[in-house]
Amino acid sequence: MSAELMVLLIVIVTALVFDFTNGFHDTANAMATSIATGALKPKTAVALSGVLNLIGAFLSVSVAATVAKGIVQLNDVSGQDLLVIVFAGLVGGILWNLFTWLLGLPSSSSHALFGGLIGSTIAALGWNGVIWASGSEGVLIKIVLPAFLAPVIAAAVAALATFLVYRITHGVDQAKTDEGFRWGQIGSASLVSLAHGTNDAQKTMGVIFLALVAYGSLGKDDHMPLWVMASCAVAIALGTYLGGWRIIRTLGKGLVEIESPQGLAAESTSAAIILTSAHFGLPLSTTQTATGAILGTGIGKGAEVRWRVMGRMAVAWLLTLPMAGIVGAICLVIAEFIGGLPGVLVVFGILIAGALGIYLRSRRDPVGTHNVNEWPDGQPDSAQSPIDQNHAG
Repeated sequence: MSAELMVLLIVIVTALVFDFTNGFHDTANAMATSIATGALKPKTAVALSGVLNLIGAFLSVSVAATVAKGIVQLNDVSGQDLLVIVFAGLVGGILWNLFTWLLGLPSSSSHALFGGLIGSTIAALGWNGVIWASGSEGVLIKIVLPAFLAPVIAAAVAALATFLVYRITHGVDQAKTDEGFRWGQIGSASLVSLAHGTNDAQKTMGVIFLALVAYGSLGKDDHMPLWVMASCAVAIALGTYLGGWRIIRTLGKGLVEIESPQGLAAESTSAAIILTSAHFGLPLSTTQTATGAILGTGIGKGAEVRWRVMGRMAVAWLLTLPMAGIVGAICLVIAEFIGGLPGVLVVFGILIAGALGIYLRSRRDPVGTHNVNEWPDGQPDSAQSPIDQNHAG
């Protein structure tokens, strides 16, 4: 086995690991509100979400094409050099995903991946190695602009939907209303899971496609291989089934006290926006969309919004691209300094050590199905949130 083939295999494995972390990091986007309102039991919710993520991954490849061809100037690099850039970017994305999961922060897995790739590309090729803007393509148009628009649009639509829902059901028996909306939530949460698979699994497909182009197995205009689609679908589904309980708790209980009508409004809004973005090939942050929608339901109902928690989420969103980029750049520098396969193996070892350290730290204050709907200390409005305490699980 050649050194370049070994590097390719390591890149593919690392990409699937990222896909797995994407799954458990983003389970909350679809299921946090259904779990919080009792529409679905926690284990049932993550199992249903995993299956629908698996199916959704096969529905389109528009987002995958954007990731594969819309970030790195492919004419400027090829072969093992491109493989190392992709690998270092993936490591940056994975480590940031795990760090924010430890803190219970619903940051964007998509932006962690893009930030890692952008950082490693800049470290290897300079600023001109990144496709910043090219007509309707490029990082600024396809990634940065949607990052600002998605949560705002989601919040506005969800706020209007929530206001209308409560207006229409005013005077209807509360018990019957809640029961009906809980049934509706099962459908809307399922649609978000399907949309998540359609959008997020494709990002990893795009990365693996990019690696195969670098190795020479594919041309940049070839079709996505079925085995790539299937492996990414399975990885994100397994990660989803694991359940990112720390982030589910923050989204379901930490931002707004969710009732079933709000849950239906938030999930329906998220699904509509995510599916629309997937159709146009926009690698949207499902996390920011879902969070914006949940925030909007609180505004639409006139309920208390915990702006302090929202502020921490916003800070995490702003930091995700640059911080993942810095980690990706550092990993690229280490790999290139050592050189060849040994450099890649050293960075892979750093990834394993970092992931293990974060996991062991998380075991000090675990969050699971037994306490996912409990805000710490039984004080939902406490000034000291689980993020303050480094709780999350």
